[in-house]
Amino acid sequence: MNVREDLTKQIATAMKAKDKVRLAVLRMLLSSVKYKEIEQKSDLSDEEFLQLISTTVKQRKDSIEQYKTGGRKDLVEKEEAELEVVMEFLPEQLSEDEVRAIVEDAVKSTGAASPKEMGKVMGAIMPKVKGKADGKLIQDLVKKALGAE
Repeated sequence: MNVREDLTKQIATAMKAKDKVRLAVLRMLLSSVKYKEIEQKSDLSDEEFLQLISTTVKQRKDSIEQYKTGGRKDLVEKEEAELEVVMEFLPEQLSEDEVRAIVEDAVKSTGAASPKEMGKVMGAIMPKVKGKADGKLIQDLVKKALGAE
């Protein structure tokens, strides 16, 4: 079953359950999938869908931070509820300790010793954790490991 069919079935289920938040998020995701498919003129692969979801999660987290800064508690709660639904589509997330171990292994394997080599380390890490860990967390741990902080 492809991504579009799965989302369509989940939309029908959300309609029957009268879950307005879930329904809105699923429709937004389906719209994003359709837009991306039109843009590239082919169906989305699972990896491309995962990238789309990761981007959506990052956008939601950024919005939450901005709303918190602006004192908009109502919008923070709305975004957090929607983020929960989007997160269901990501694979099991790695714990901070697991990510730390991957970072340490990548630093050793690349031989990186200074913050200037951060790109090399990130390049080694990202294929291993794609969609399984927050990029900001990875970046912070790499900076610590290379002594940038």
